Formats: sequence, structure tokens, C-alpha cells
Amino acid sequence: MSLRLILAIFPERLSERIRSAAAACEPIDLKIEEDGEEGLRTAEIVVSADYSQNVLDALQTALEGEDGWRINVLPIEATLPRVSEDEIKRQESNRKTTAREELYEDVANGAQLDINFVVLTLTSAIVATIGLNEDNVAVIIGAMVIAPLLGPNLAFSLGVALGDLVLMRKAAIVSAAGLGMTLILALLIGLVLPANLDSVELLRRTHVWYGDAVLALASGVAASLSITSRLPSTLVGVMVAVALMPPAVAAGFLAGGGNFAGAFGALILLITNVVCLNLTSQLVFIWKGVRPRRWLERRAAKDAIRTNLIVLGLLVVLQIAVITVWAHFFE
Repeated sequence: MSLRLILAIFPERLSERIRSAAAACEPIDLKIEEDGEEGLRTAEIVVSADYSQNVLDALQTALEGEDGWRINVLPIEATLPRVSEDEIKRQESNRKTTAREELYEDVANGAQLDINFVVLTLTSAIVATIGLNEDNVAVIIGAMVIAPLLGPNLAFSLGVALGDLVLMRKAAIVSAAGLGMTLILALLIGLVLPANLDSVELLRRTHVWYGDAVLALASGVAASLSITSRLPSTLVGVMVAVALMPPAVAAGFLAGGGNFAGAFGALILLITNVVCLNLTSQLVFIWKGVRPRRWLERRAAKDAIRTNLIVLGLLVVLQIAVITVWAHFFE
């Protein structure tokens, strides 16, 4: 069972308010330092990771409107004596969801348009182009390992769930920049390197089928579930990159070589994957109960989620129609 140590630093006058708020949550351990410096006190609260959101919300509500406080959340590697079974059962949660504050820090850090993101994206695009053109699956998988596309897509979905327009805008810009750089670089490579139209992997990305949509839907579920359930996300990042990087590379590469029909098919596949991935990742955040703390923020987030899901749902229906027409055209 994962544990968290919540450290709350606050003015002395708020001691009883903090004690009452923390005690009401029935934490595993609670201690308030009585002899702080500069009129400050520190509360040390131990809870399960699944239960930390309840305590954080209670503390923030108690401190709302006050100045001079800070809350820090630390993981506990081990504790002695071991936590009893009764305490574990009391704080168990079926959803096993990471606190929104932890989610925000993890996801927001993955949506940074910095030099590392640019270099990794361009490197992945080059490797993926070579792998697709040479029909080399191992090289393509290698490109997916280094593609940093998981972060901005998760950040956008989390931004919608929290009604955070700043995070949504930032994530959309980073994601668009990553895919845009991939398309442009692949197009430039296509101008000088002839496309190998005998490559099965390359031609596979020039049309879209129902299985592609299912793969993207599954990628969105896996991506959000990995981050909300504190599961390793490295392999999930590869899965997301598989849904996004190859079709983006194929679209640019084929367009650079003058194969506009194939490039258009790859672009449709890319759009389908982006829509499906974001749709299911948002649904997982909803299922996991990731939402803002304040009522007004919840209302704004609810409106944002409703609008986004309607738009994405309509796009999915439209893309199913496109897939059907596409399949009939090639038959």
C-alpha cells in the first residue's frame, strides 16, 4: 500500500483549524509541531496515496482565504511498524486515483516545449522515416521509444477534466508543434529520398481501418490509466507514439515525394488516432473522478468536458463514415 506524508506549513493562529480539518479525515498519523519559528506551525499527516486527495481538499478548504501557508506531498518509501490491516481497509479506494495535485505536476512537466522535446521529436521522426522506408519494424519501434508524444496529449485531457484553459492551450501548442515538426521534417526528407513503395510498413499507414481506431482508443485508455493509477508509463508512451508518429511521418514523407493520395490517407489516419486517443483518455479521467475542488471550477470543467466530448464524439462518427467510404473505395 502506497503512503503519502503531507506536510502543511501555516501561521500559528490556524493551528486548531488545521487540526480539526486533518483529524476529521481520520489519517493514519497526525502530528502538529507546537514550537515553530517565525509564528509558523507544521502539521505532519500520514495517509494512503488513494486517500490523500480527501486530506488535501480538507486542508485547502480550511486554509482558503488565508496567506502564508504551503502544503507539500512526499511519498513514503517505508514505515515501521507496518500499517495495520484495519487502517489499510479504512482508506482503501476502488478507483485508486492519484491526487489531482500530483497528477498535475507529473502531466504538466511532460508538456514542455523545450530543447529536449524538440530534439527527441526530430530524432524520432528521422528514425521513424528510415524505419518505414526500409520496412524495418525494429527501427520503427526504436523511434517510438524516444518519441515524447505522451505528455502533451495527457496534459490536454487533464486540462479539460480540470477546466484549466492554460494547461489545455499549452498542451495543444506543444502537441501541434511536435506533430508539425514531424510532418515538415518528413516532408523535407521525402524531397531528397525516394519512397520505397514496396515497404509494407509505409503503405500500411496510407489508409485507415477500424482496427486503427480501436488501437488509438486503447492507447488513450492505457495512457490515462497509467498516470492516474501510478503505473509505469514508459511502455504506454511507446503505444501512444505508435498511434501518432508513423502516420505523421508517412504523411509528410509521401507528400514530399509527390504521392499526395498516400499522404492524404496517412493524414486521415493521424487525425483519427488523435481524436480517438483524446476521447478515451478524457473518459478515463472522468471515470477516475479527476475534477477541480471548487464548485465554480467544477462547473466550468463540466462544461468543458461536455463540449469536448460532444465534438470528439461527432468527429469519431464522422471518421467512422470516412473509414467506411475509404474501405468501399479501395474495394
